[in-house]
Amino acid sequence: MLLIIGFCANAQKSDVKKDTIKLDEVIVSAVRVSADSPITHSNISKESLSKRNLGQDIPILMNFLPSVVTTSDAGAGVGYTGIRVRGVSAQSTNITINGIPYNDAESLGTYWVDLPDFTSSTESLQLQRGVGSSTNGAGAFGASLNLLTDAISEKSSGEISNSVGSYKTRKHTIKFSTGLLNDHIEIAGRLSKIKSDGYIDRATSDLDSYFLQASYVDDNTLIKALTFGGKEITYQAWNGVSQEQIDMFGRTYNPSGEYTDENDNTKFYDNEIDNYKQDHYQLHWNERFNNYWSSNIGLNYTYGRGYFEQYKQDQDFADYDFSEITLGSEAINKTDLIRRRWLDNDFYVVNANINYKKDQLNIIFGGSYSSYKGDHYGEVIWAQFAGNNEIRDHYYDSKSDKTDINFFGKATYKINKNLSLFGDLQARFIDYKTTGLNSDRLPLNVNKAYNFFNPKAGITYNINKANQLYFSYAKANREPSRTDFENGDPRPEKLNDFELGWRLGNDNFQLNSNIYFMKYKDQLILTGEIDDVGAPIRENSGKSYRLGIEIEAAIQLSNKFIIQPNIALSSNKNIDFITPIDGELVNLGNTTISYSPSVVAANQLQFKPNDQLQFSFLSKYVGKQYLGNVDSNVSKLDAYFVNDISLIYEIKTRSVFKSIIVTGLVNNIFNEKYISNGYYYTYNDDFSNPGEIKTIEGTGYYPQATTNFLVGVTLKF
Repeated sequence: MLLIIGFCANAQKSDVKKDTIKLDEVIVSAVRVSADSPITHSNISKESLSKRNLGQDIPILMNFLPSVVTTSDAGAGVGYTGIRVRGVSAQSTNITINGIPYNDAESLGTYWVDLPDFTSSTESLQLQRGVGSSTNGAGAFGASLNLLTDAISEKSSGEISNSVGSYKTRKHTIKFSTGLLNDHIEIAGRLSKIKSDGYIDRATSDLDSYFLQASYVDDNTLIKALTFGGKEITYQAWNGVSQEQIDMFGRTYNPSGEYTDENDNTKFYDNEIDNYKQDHYQLHWNERFNNYWSSNIGLNYTYGRGYFEQYKQDQDFADYDFSEITLGSEAINKTDLIRRRWLDNDFYVVNANINYKKDQLNIIFGGSYSSYKGDHYGEVIWAQFAGNNEIRDHYYDSKSDKTDINFFGKATYKINKNLSLFGDLQARFIDYKTTGLNSDRLPLNVNKAYNFFNPKAGITYNINKANQLYFSYAKANREPSRTDFENGDPRPEKLNDFELGWRLGNDNFQLNSNIYFMKYKDQLILTGEIDDVGAPIRENSGKSYRLGIEIEAAIQLSNKFIIQPNIALSSNKNIDFITPIDGELVNLGNTTISYSPSVVAANQLQFKPNDQLQFSFLSKYVGKQYLGNVDSNVSKLDAYFVNDISLIYEIKTRSVFKSIIVTGLVNNIFNEKYISNGYYYTYNDDFSNPGEIKTIEGTGYYPQATTNFLVGVTLKF
């Protein structure tokens, strides 16, 4: 049987091992779909993830899945990274870990930098494109990604992994498992350290993470208590770089932290950092009552706290609630200062579901309750002139409270051996409140309640053993984020998603293809702008759509060669888009949605001459895209084509170690100078010609690394 990413694989396991794995999978059964579900999806196994796990974040390791575009602020995949699926931003991608929502409840985004090296504790992941099935947390508007952490190991084991590479990148990981003690109890854990100077100047990362799990298992019960988390200190690169700066200083130039001293010399503040720590505590209880009934209860507490530090020049006293002071005869109302913007939050989750499966019927009922409490505040830790203000006085405070209640029911019914029906009903109830001042000291008072009903339905038809057709419809609603409220009075977005797919498979050839039509109302699209902490700004676009076709295949060319190509072709349009230009509202007709390339393609060519050695040639093409929604050539981001090479060599030993694995990865082997992300902004200039308003356009870019490498050695015992 062919072993490939996104397709099923057969393996021989003991009955005990099979039972343990089934109990492990119950944890994510409520948010995942099966291989023959009418939901467009791809799976990645632990084995596939480990082949490129040398310190880069999970989004970078997913780069070769269909419709996926990834980027890295620091340019080399360590630190702040991002992922877009079908052109949809991270705020619209639902993420769960063991069924627990991971998206930040307020920003709706996902910050993988807070969980460095989480790949080393991931058993498998499933990416559902489109709305997908009902999940916990904020609804999926482009994709949902659910991760399952390490499964129970029957045998004791240990692992030491070290890797080094370009830009002084290094990763150090230690893992262990006791195996099953007395046939019931296992304790496993991991410690990781990742450091990198980054491709971009001063875009350093200093990342620590941990994972600890205690499990109890018997024939019908699995209880897991786990804690994991990380701390990140990253020098910021979220300001990007302008074309003028690239031309003058080079593509690695980083304007973050830039200031001028008293002699008008350009300098850079050495502590322009993001410093954040996040700890997660989860408890899962899976119970199999008999051959038909099983259940899962999950509890979670997440504690996050940290700050972003900046040196700022010539700041007005009024912006920091400072009182004007007088030195001699001079009134002082401006100062240089160092500020920190803090976020301190608590996140509680309770999940529960019950599953009935017998003969042709498979039903899951479940629900989730979450409560988020966030404290946003700013403090000045140093000022050249501060008057009577004390160190760490708050110059703004804002408190947020959000609850999310979700109920769902899913059912799959096999009418006969060829035909099955899928139904999924979900109700979400969201209450969001925030009070106080935002970081610009502007009032931010929100009190919103949303009630959403999200029905989904599908049909799967097996033409024969090799061919399968499916069709699904899903409706989704999603609430705005905190940043959306800071920039206006946003409306919740609505989506109707239609998916038609064909799956073909035999021993040597497998193909997944699908056509999708995603029809939006009030889609919160990226404007192209970012705020002063790098967060993307969105706005409602009225009516819009995404229409596309995705094709992925796996072809066994011989017993040594496998090729895995995929391509996504799409049209992504705002309908009758209206925007201000030169002081007037102009209807531009149908325009391309920002950050939505019409072509995304990838390929993996694998050569395995024997059981110990494997070579892979990896290719990625992303077509041109616009950073704004007005089809302006100024905002156009050029297409790029990047190629990587990886090598894995495993040495089997009979002494201290079970095996020694050597891994090498050379990224961007043809030294492509490409840019995968950027921002676009406009402003009205009426100073040069009084009485005439002229719209001025500007852009910023996030250049990605040229040729670079990573090499690692893993010792397993």
